[in-house]
Amino acid sequence: MENKITMLTIKEAAAMIEGLTEYRVRQMCVNKQIPCIMAGKKYLINKDILLDFLRGKTE
Repeated sequence: MENKITMLTIKEAAAMIEGLTEYRVRQMCVNKQIPCIMAGKKYLINKDILLDFLRGKTE
C-alpha cells in the first residue's frame, strides 16, 4: 500500500488549525520551529509532521 504525502501551504496549514494565523505559521517556518521545505518562494509543510508537532510528538 502506498502512503500519500500531503504537503500544505502556509494558508492551508493556518486554515486547518484553529487559533493559528498565516503570520504565525510563516514565522514558525522562518524560525525553523516546524519542519518545512521551500518550493520556490513558498513554504510547504508536511501535514502529518505538522499534526504530530502540534500534538507534542517529537522524534
